[in-house]
Amino acid sequence: MSQATTPPFVHTWDTRVAPPAHRFDMFCELVADDLAPHLVTSDHAHDFQASLLHVDMDRVRVSAIDFPTLRSMRTPRLIRRSDPELLELALAARGDMEIEQADNHFYPTDGDLVLYDTSRPYIANAVATRGHARSVVLHLPRCAVPVPDQTLRRLTATRLPARTGVGALLGQLLAGLVEQAPALKAAHARRVGSALWDLASAFLADLVDSPDRLSAETRQAALLLEIKSFICRHVGDPALSPPAVAAAHHISLRSLHYLFGHDDMTVGQFIREQRLGRCRADLADARLATRSVHEIGRRWGFVDPSAFNRAFRARYGLAPGAYRQQRFQAPAWAPTSG
Repeated sequence: MSQATTPPFVHTWDTRVAPPAHRFDMFCELVADDLAPHLVTSDHAHDFQASLLHVDMDRVRVSAIDFPTLRSMRTPRLIRRSDPELLELALAARGDMEIEQADNHFYPTDGDLVLYDTSRPYIANAVATRGHARSVVLHLPRCAVPVPDQTLRRLTATRLPARTGVGALLGQLLAGLVEQAPALKAAHARRVGSALWDLASAFLADLVDSPDRLSAETRQAALLLEIKSFICRHVGDPALSPPAVAAAHHISLRSLHYLFGHDDMTVGQFIREQRLGRCRADLADARLATRSVHEIGRRWGFVDPSAFNRAFRARYGLAPGAYRQQRFQAPAWAPTSG
């Protein structure tokens, strides 16, 4: 458990705070909140002793999960119910792992890095060879990673170059962060988070073919992902709009709409969806319970409270305040922090 000096951007949970019969359910809920809902089974469900450390450094989030042997599945039904649209870059820190996604199958061992996508089904197994298995997970918003889908399918659940070069540095930084996070100051955490993002971006970029070898269609897909990444980074700016996005990327508004013409939503709809998703996450976060609904709306670009209420109700079927009340009535495991 965290000590009193633990900084506010570090949070820890331990299932041993609950009675043995409730520990497995607690773990499943923690995983659902921190990563995404999974179907988890384990021979240790009767007394599931596990812990989770979460480090939020603005640009990136990192989780370290210690757990007994288990089997975890992300099914199409769970994806339809809830999808945070994350790429998870995981360091296998302890134990024997197995992951299967998009027709790829990989068995990570200590020190390996593996990529998987919460928007597609996958199966993950872990065998705790020394008491507990450990996975350190870097959460990357899918829209912020400029990797075309066809390349992504090739990279998930495969062996990545983690023993030398940038991959080795990235693994060392992830492992070191878990050990040193409780001792970091806020200013240092921001710098570490920025360095971690830069390393992860460089690592993934090295895995993608050179731009001059990509087709026009793939370059357009990469540009669309770059634009979505820009939107995700600036979604809290009330001035963010289709014309502003087009200007920032030195393309015409018509070209921007053309890029989104092959997507499931327009650029305006994508901006609104990102804002609403961030608001929903904040409304469900007990750590932000003292912030008013309107403060949360303003934080993510909704300057008009009435417009925020209408948009949220239209998207989720409840007013923001009612959604928050409903979430807080559900069972929750409070984190410990400084």
